[in-house]
Amino acid sequence: MKEKLLFVWNLYADGFKNMTWGRPLWMLIFLKIIVLFLVLRLFFFEPVLAGKSDNQKSEHVGNELIKTN
Repeated sequence: MKEKLLFVWNLYADGFKNMTWGRPLWMLIFLKIIVLFLVLRLFFFEPVLAGKSDNQKSEHVGNELIKTN
């Protein structure tokens, strides 16, 4: 089992070492994902529990769990 995992690890490690266009493309993909999540977080998902006390937080979570749509 250990030999198989080592083989797979070496296969991917060698593949990433020998990339020419792949490395910049992966960096671009990761950059786009990070920017996408930052934009979504900042503009679309407001922190609902921010600024509330512990009692208010627990009450809000309890109401959301009980609420049926």
